[in-house]
Amino acid sequence: MLKVFATITALGIGTSVAAEDAITYPFSGSFDDATFAVESAITGRGLVIDYVSHVGEMLERTGEDVGSDVTLFKEADVFLFCSATVSRSVMEADPMNLVHCPYGIFVAERDGEVMLGHRQYPEGPMQEVQTLLSDIVNEAME
Repeated sequence: MLKVFATITALGIGTSVAAEDAITYPFSGSFDDATFAVESAITGRGLVIDYVSHVGEMLERTGEDVGSDVTLFKEADVFLFCSATVSRSVMEADPMNLVHCPYGIFVAERDGEVMLGHRQYPEGPMQEVQTLLSDIVNEAME
């Protein structure tokens, strides 16, 4: 089972995310259409995209350097952003919810299929973030 581990050592917090903790949605359209739809759905809510991580390009560019010839994605981008309202709400419930910020929605193309997705968040206050991300993805899919 694929596991991705992230450790926030500066805060002394450790967390792990398993691939099965991703919520994915099939997108019927091109990768470019999906990225435009996600960007529009995020900014249409008045949110600012802090960064777009071109993960697919990075993986392709560095594959040989790490001894791999496996193409994981044809393309894959992650849109990173926060919501001042939602972030304040979840961090007032527990300041250590900081570890979840910024929030990300990904667009990926693999094996001819385009998908959108985001992390699955823990029960409790972080469900407010999960609802926000699901709403944005659903809007992008319309």
